[in-house]
Amino acid sequence: QVQLVESGGGLVQAGGSLRLSCAASGSIFSINAMGWYRQAPGKQRELVAAITSGGSTNYADSVKGRFTISRDNAKNTVYLQMNSLKPEDTAVYYCNAERISGVGVRYPYDYWGQGTQVTVSS
Repeated sequence: QVQLVESGGGLVQAGGSLRLSCAASGSIFSINAMGWYRQAPGKQRELVAAITSGGSTNYADSVKGRFTISRDNAKNTVYLQMNSLKPEDTAVYYCNAERISGVGVRYPYDYWGQGTQVTVSS
């Protein structure tokens, strides 16, 4: 099992910045890609950004140029630097880790953090 603990959410004015952190513990050898999802009230959970163990990144179009995902493999931690925040970025942000089995089968939705609230005021 893997435990994911997020921190760094909060309330910020439009145009401001926040940095989210997600620390992984437990069976970390089974983790491949990590990422951040968000879910706003009444909306489906959506991918914000993801990063592979090798450092390749992927972003939602809505956050490109404003958000940066990074990963410290030595600390088993993934970060999301969010700049130029907009009210539409308001959501609960969830850390996600993809599990990879011993034979290479990927399970992208096996591990989730508890979520951290990000609220951007206009």
